[in-house]
Amino acid sequence: MKNQKWYKVLDNRKMLPEGRVQTVTAGHQGICLTHYKGKFSALDNKCPHQGGPLGEGTIENGMLRCPWHGWDFDPCNGQSPGGFDDGIKNFEVKEEGDAIYVAIPEEAPHKETISDVMIETMVNWGIDTVFGMVGHSNLAVADAMKRQEEKGKLQFFGIRHEGAAAFAASGYAKLTGKPAACFGIAGPGATNMYTGMWDAKVDRAPLLALSGQVNTQVVGTGAFQEVDLVKAFDSVTQFNHAVHLNSNHSELMSLAIKTALIKRDVVHLTFPDEVAFTEKPENAKAQTPENRLTPFNISPPKEMVDEALNLLNTAKRPVIIVGHGARFQMDAIIAYAEILNCPVITTFKAKGLIADNHPLGCGVLGRSGTPIASWFMNESDVLLVFGASFSNHTGITPKKPIIQVDFDPMALSKHHKVDVALWGEISETLKLIIPQTKNKSTNQRAEIEKRWSLWKEEKESRLKDCGDGLSSISVFDAMNKIVPEDAVIAVDVGNNTYSFGRYFEPTNQSVLMSGYLGSIGFALPAAMGAWAAEGDKRPIWSVSGDAGLGQYLAEINTLVKYNMNIKHIVLNNSELGKISKEQRAAEVDVWQTSLTNPSFAKYAENCGALGIRVEKLEDLIPAMKKLNEYNGPALLEVITDVNLI
Repeated sequence: MKNQKWYKVLDNRKMLPEGRVQTVTAGHQGICLTHYKGKFSALDNKCPHQGGPLGEGTIENGMLRCPWHGWDFDPCNGQSPGGFDDGIKNFEVKEEGDAIYVAIPEEAPHKETISDVMIETMVNWGIDTVFGMVGHSNLAVADAMKRQEEKGKLQFFGIRHEGAAAFAASGYAKLTGKPAACFGIAGPGATNMYTGMWDAKVDRAPLLALSGQVNTQVVGTGAFQEVDLVKAFDSVTQFNHAVHLNSNHSELMSLAIKTALIKRDVVHLTFPDEVAFTEKPENAKAQTPENRLTPFNISPPKEMVDEALNLLNTAKRPVIIVGHGARFQMDAIIAYAEILNCPVITTFKAKGLIADNHPLGCGVLGRSGTPIASWFMNESDVLLVFGASFSNHTGITPKKPIIQVDFDPMALSKHHKVDVALWGEISETLKLIIPQTKNKSTNQRAEIEKRWSLWKEEKESRLKDCGDGLSSISVFDAMNKIVPEDAVIAVDVGNNTYSFGRYFEPTNQSVLMSGYLGSIGFALPAAMGAWAAEGDKRPIWSVSGDAGLGQYLAEINTLVKYNMNIKHIVLNNSELGKISKEQRAAEVDVWQTSLTNPSFAKYAENCGALGIRVEKLEDLIPAMKKLNEYNGPALLEVITDVNLI
């Protein structure tokens, strides 16, 4: 007989009255503890038929009745009446004073499962951050994650909604260039991740989605929470497979992550429940990325570089435009701009990649941009575009000669023909261009300074308050003064974000947004992803409207749970202001855009965060200073005028 270990399951016998049952746990063993005819008994908590929790049952007519389907058992010895052989295992019980103890055989050492091999492989490939929710169909995968967390190799954040998990993973990847994982159960837990997965996909952010799945034997029968997740996620993923008993498990995980890294795309693996719990095959080992990834420092073809040099060397007013894809190469780009003395414009997704106070920085181009950027684009004679996608939101004109540099050949001339398409990594491309143009200077600095002066005068004239609330301009003017220079700022969608694009003047901050998808609710979860990536190394801020915060308001509880030092600013105007504006532009009635909101500041306080509400302009900067100085999650609610954007 195995050695036994005694566990105290009740501090006081009075906690379980005569004739009652209760679920307790001894080690990892679930116990149905019964108190019948003055005797305490301990039975396996699982009914032998469908696993019903007997501790949630009742004693009826002297028999323990399963709560799921009414089968009866003896409450003291677990025997099934009528001579059936489906009795329940029971365990030794003892009383010491008023306490009740149960003896459980010592557990055998953990045997590694398929989940263990795959999660260890995931960690070996550098994915050490997971956002998700643990549930009944992903327990084995979660258990494998727990073991990696205990080794200090993984951090797991339990969120309140799986949609927030996917947005957090997307925000993490947009900031770092490395994938994080989102994690959900079968059915609704997995489908909740869908929007955030699309956000990552269209913005070229690598992301790993992991989902539980119902047992393979009931697939196709319409079982509870059965959804064909491989089929459901086929359009949003580059690599998308179910894990089978006979899969090459570590290779499957390795290929998923390799695809995410190289393609900068979304990948998905789903784990049928019985597969995830199965002991790993003999000799199965976790893989590593050693010699599995090639360097990405490719150079463009010489003939295309020569064409680019011809354009650059004859240009008198070159302009550099940078997109989000250039975010890790800005030192080299700015150094080249300083050689040319030419303006540097960003797309909205690339806002902040060059500081607005840099002598060559000209702000954002497009619908969320400034007149400075559009003026220099229109006055240019060649556009040198790095890592931009040419979206219609940005509005890079095709009427100017264009040199486009991108790592993805499919992105080159995607929407229209460009004059020179350079397929290569930005830093490698610049190494070829700079020596041939290093003596060229167009010296447009004085002109840039003049244009900034005109725009700052215009912004100052728009900075005002009114009886219906503060202007959004005043909020971002205050942020210019208070937000730390090295902060990460996650923004949402709506008028608040358009105003952010125009009026916030970045210095050394990083900006995260839902670019091509433009999904409301992105900001707060993305800030969680940024905090997971940076910890206390950089301040983390987020900004949204009232509608955006309402999407994932419960995640303030997640901030408090993990003490995420995130500062959130919500512009509360009680309206879907951007939609009202669009309805007017479409010449239809404004309809169903009003909002009824709680006090967001009081909600934050109820969750355990700092909450501050501001209704007057003179209170705005002091409140924002208090937000900045607070050590912990904090929210500033600003009552704004919907018409002052």
